[in-house]
Amino acid sequence: MKIHMKTGVVFVLLAVVAAVVIAKSQRKVPPPPAMASSAGLPRLVDLGAHSCIPCKKMAPILEELRSEYQGRLQVDFIDVWQNPDAGQPYGIRLIPTQIFYDASGKELARHEGFLSKEDIVAQFEARGVPLPGPKE
Repeated sequence: MKIHMKTGVVFVLLAVVAAVVIAKSQRKVPPPPAMASSAGLPRLVDLGAHSCIPCKKMAPILEELRSEYQGRLQVDFIDVWQNPDAGQPYGIRLIPTQIFYDASGKELARHEGFLSKEDIVAQFEARGVPLPGPKE
């Protein structure tokens, strides 16, 4: 009888742990407040760290986007290791994370990990936010 009780207690504890894990994985992180750019432009927010290897690989891509799409796309970088509070409202799970916003500040998409310049532009275009080619 004691073995059956111990087994029952173990199963109940496992069920409780499983329920907590499932509840946490399904919990939605509240979205950050509207993240419209100050100029009413589409916006890319890259959350990372200056000392993270994939983030270092993203840095020149972000600079290229800033330069190439100046006046047509706002590109921001937030170092969440230097300033954890700045990244908290975004509810990120890992870095780098890119968050895509339309001109009104509505979140369009998220991506975790390294992302090429071409893929960034494609993310905007796939969501109805065309980015005109380089200025001539």
